[in-house]
Amino acid sequence: MSEIEKHTIRIETPFIRLDQMLKFCGMAETGGHAKEIVEEGVCLVNGSICLQRGKKLFPGDTLLVDDILIEVDGL
Repeated sequence: MSEIEKHTIRIETPFIRLDQMLKFCGMAETGGHAKEIVEEGVCLVNGSICLQRGKKLFPGDTLLVDDILIEVDGL
């Protein structure tokens, strides 16, 4: 089992959509690529598989894709 790489991403808005977060943190190169990642069912938001690319992520939420864990932080 691989070790999980953890990152904290700070947003300056009340929320960020899942597909936007994938692009913002560099996991997806384009919106289309982000859509493919979400449709593959590899995104876990707060521990549950998420297939909604428009899912709103708020400060305190977590996103796990493969071995990368993103913690959403706000102002």
